[in-house]
Amino acid sequence: MTEPRMRQRGKGPQWEQRDLESFLVAYGDTAPPLKATVLTLDEIITDYIIETCHEAAAVATHARRQKIKLDDFKFMLRRDTAKLGRVSELLETDKELKRKRKAFDTDEGAVVDTVEEVPGEKGKRGKGEGEEGERKKKRKKKVKAEDAGTVVSG
Repeated sequence: MTEPRMRQRGKGPQWEQRDLESFLVAYGDTAPPLKATVLTLDEIITDYIIETCHEAAAVATHARRQKIKLDDFKFMLRRDTAKLGRVSELLETDKELKRKRKAFDTDEGAVVDTVEEVPGEKGKRGKGEGEEGERKKKRKKKVKAEDAGTVVSG
């Protein structure tokens, strides 16, 4: 299928050869895989990704959109339950990692404590919190540009 804005594929391998060799060995190929096998796998992977993106673009075009969304890939994979399940699993893992990164306080490099209410133990706070149950952030004093000769400590 020829796309209107299709780009020519670059000459030579598209993927790192060591990665493909490791992939082949992990799935049972001989320790140093043949160069032709590595190049063939590279071509198969590249063609699959290009075709998948073209199919997702066709789904987006059918929905009268010019940009591809994640749902277009999901819709395209709806008949292949194994791939769709794997994609869903990876998306859930990504959401979980984002949530955990958000819980990490990057200003001070410390983990923000959350208050978990347990029935019967009302009022207990997380570790490292003050009497008020809130962690106070330290703010640095700003030095004015015209008064660069004085040093502010603190």
